Amino acid sequence: MTATTVLTARALLLDMDGTLVNSDAVVERIWRRWAERHSLDGDEVMRVVHGRQGHASMALLLPHRSMEANHADNARMLAEETADMDGVVPVPGAHAFLAFLGGLPHALVTSADVGLSTARMAAAGLPLPEVRITAESVGASKPDPEGFLKGAAELGIDPADCVVFEDSGAGIAAGRAAGMRVVGVGPRAGAHAPDVHVRDLTRIRMETAADGTIRLHVDQA
Repeated sequence: MTATTVLTARALLLDMDGTLVNSDAVVERIWRRWAERHSLDGDEVMRVVHGRQGHASMALLLPHRSMEANHADNARMLAEETADMDGVVPVPGAHAFLAFLGGLPHALVTSADVGLSTARMAAAGLPLPEVRITAESVGASKPDPEGFLKGAAELGIDPADCVVFEDSGAGIAAGRAAGMRVVGVGPRAGAHAPDVHVRDLTRIRMETAADGTIRLHVDQA
């Protein structure tokens, strides 16, 4: 049975990977190769890396390595990921979702840097939101709420009036820590207790009120 939940917001803050763009094929290739180089279990690595900046994942997986080494390794990984767009596709419903938001307050809040986020959105055929919070914009990776709070501030919207769309545990935790409601998107999200959970963006219907409020009809499977 499908249950419909209605949420209202003045702005939406959108993760990219797993939420708007399905880049799992690339992420698996790059990070499993990295796991092999460091003699780590690939499945364990994949449980950590979604939603976080690369250096933050490395700090968890290689706790005795210096952050200087992690940042250098992260730069190499970003270059590898930016050069590999094979299998990058839009999440179902992403085109229509972003088209509806064209004139409404929304922002991209991603752990990817400018180069990678630009390349992946282009590969998926999706428009880049005007307001973008990327790895360069923040001092702390998700699950820290800094990125979502900056997105709300740039839009001039109170965090309590924002709804976050996320797929990962780190991202969902960041949205909650920012004091925002969270819509979990895709199979990873369900395990991390978002406020509502959808299979993909085709399960979201939106309308706007006269005062600009966004009304979200969320069909939970």
